[in-house]
Amino acid sequence: MIKKILIANRGEIACRVIKTAKKLNIATVAVYSEADKDSLFVKLADESYFIGGSQPAESYLDMNKIIVVAKKSKADAIHPGYGFLSENATFVKKLNNSNIKFIGPNPNAIKKMGDKIESKNLAIKLKLNVIPGHTAPVKNSKEALKISNKIGYPVLLKASAGGGGKGMRIVRKNSELEENFNAAKSESKKSFGDDRVFIEKYIEQPRHIEIQILCDKHGNQVHLGERECSIQRRYQKVIEECPSPFVDSKMRTKMAEQALKLAKEVKYDSAGTVEFVVDSKKNFYFLEMNTRLQVEHPVTELVTGIDLVEQMIRCADNKKLKITQKDIKLKGWSVESRIYAEDPIKDFLPSIGRVTHYIEPRISSNDEDVIRNDTGISPGSEVSLFYDPMISKLAVHSKDRKTAIDLMIKSLENYYLSGVENNINFLMSILDDKKFRNGDISTNFIKDKFKKGYQSNLALNYDKEIKLSIFALVLHCYQIKEESLKKNKSYAVKINDNYTDIQILKFDFFKKVLKSTFEISNEKYDISTSIKLIDRIHHIEINSVIYSFKLNNLINMHRFDISYFDAHVNSHVISQSHKKLLRIMPKIMKEDLSKKLISPMPGLIKSINVVEGQKIKNGDQILIIEAMKMENILKCEKDCKIEKILINSGDSVGADEELVLFSN
Repeated sequence: MIKKILIANRGEIACRVIKTAKKLNIATVAVYSEADKDSLFVKLADESYFIGGSQPAESYLDMNKIIVVAKKSKADAIHPGYGFLSENATFVKKLNNSNIKFIGPNPNAIKKMGDKIESKNLAIKLKLNVIPGHTAPVKNSKEALKISNKIGYPVLLKASAGGGGKGMRIVRKNSELEENFNAAKSESKKSFGDDRVFIEKYIEQPRHIEIQILCDKHGNQVHLGERECSIQRRYQKVIEECPSPFVDSKMRTKMAEQALKLAKEVKYDSAGTVEFVVDSKKNFYFLEMNTRLQVEHPVTELVTGIDLVEQMIRCADNKKLKITQKDIKLKGWSVESRIYAEDPIKDFLPSIGRVTHYIEPRISSNDEDVIRNDTGISPGSEVSLFYDPMISKLAVHSKDRKTAIDLMIKSLENYYLSGVENNINFLMSILDDKKFRNGDISTNFIKDKFKKGYQSNLALNYDKEIKLSIFALVLHCYQIKEESLKKNKSYAVKINDNYTDIQILKFDFFKKVLKSTFEISNEKYDISTSIKLIDRIHHIEINSVIYSFKLNNLINMHRFDISYFDAHVNSHVISQSHKKLLRIMPKIMKEDLSKKLISPMPGLIKSINVVEGQKIKNGDQILIIEAMKMENILKCEKDCKIEKILINSGDSVGADEELVLFSN
């Protein structure tokens, strides 16, 4: 029996593996980089060892360092999590040679199925449904151009060793191909140590649906149904659910048959996932196989009641599966939201820094509703630019899809995070979208919904603005004396450039509980609440209905930075006379930034593609900035001349830092 597991990973997945190991009374060993020395997973493990610098190549991708620690700590098994070395057959062979068990599939299965090119060729051989494309590694951009024209645009460039959206690019015309090909190769090399890229036809408005499989070393196989993973941004999954609202039992059976056929061919012997692209007519095509635990595995666990990490440990320990296909039932519905340190308003640019406040929704488990949050952070944690920006995975389970979505929204309303930008409000705006609620989704959902980019404040409607105005005035009431409220009962709340006039008809403070009646546009609102201004999440009863909002910042007695549902606003409570004066005040002129290239994020300057004095045209590439394993190409937005370059290749830069100056 496995007695001690080393987790060759970090963050929330390391915490997740530790949780199951503790349940099984198995000791755990953490390895950590310089950036992760104070991380939660390091504290949770029974033992922890420093293995190198913050760059993955110096730590989590260094096989020899990890094996040395495994031997030193006398760990008899290693769980790789996902990413890093999780699909590296060479690593598994080295572990076998060192008599250390790998909690994952055999190296032959990883080599054949983990490699996107080889797995696709195998699927073709087995006569499975496959997307048209060129399955051999593409040597250079010239060859890529020739192949793309043969397949026909749009095409998808994909890293052979890829996953998680790294090394993937859509190309719609010849002029876009070279820079995207080079970027895909570079990202793949940095993330997986492998720069091979292949090309396939891109299917418009596709769904991304995957089958979870589980196999042991004795030839036993089962599938655990499907997951709907179509809500994606730049090929990175954002919201997942189990089961899929699109898949019926007949389709599920056919997809599972193909998934298990692939697994049987390579003698697969662990948990794995076979991914499919599905069109609007329920035609499905093999996409790839992930020979590891998936990020979104919690939704399957919640619906089936099966601990996938525990099953992986059992399979690695040469145990037979105790479950058969008849034992697996899909009960209820589960939804997962990925919480990222990124700024949706700034095109989802990654955000780094220290987490100053962190409040999880109430974790619960009862007969009907479950709230689960897999996270790797706590208050004071540092979000580094060296790794993926995912902070946690919030998953819920309820009796059906509607109630699961509602439970997820409620959970997000009670999830608070500050110190780094995050996507919590953005997630709520998706979950409450009519098309999403109806299951009318594809991998283009986010792009189609937010054609001009996500803007939280633009999502305001009359009802939200009224609620936000009430919240702001209630906060104001808690900061001023009752005498002041008696003298002045007429206020205006400014949100964006709109004013909401509010009359206080009556109010009463009793033991710090406010009971009041507000009037807005001849409508009366009965208010009841007890607020502590040091709290971040507040609850107010309005006309017998309880609403939650977040106080992000208490600017002063009159101004409040608050969030309600998917809206984040700066509100200003003023008197009616103050309102008249504000209307005639001159507006503040914004700085002209048209002659400056400003860094949109903190990161590393990968390359600079221009020189001082060079004339460039609209759309020309200026430089590449790398952050959280993704390369971002910054382009020129008008014809101009490079006046001065303020940075060098290899420099670390901060958000809003000036990089390049232009002249006409």
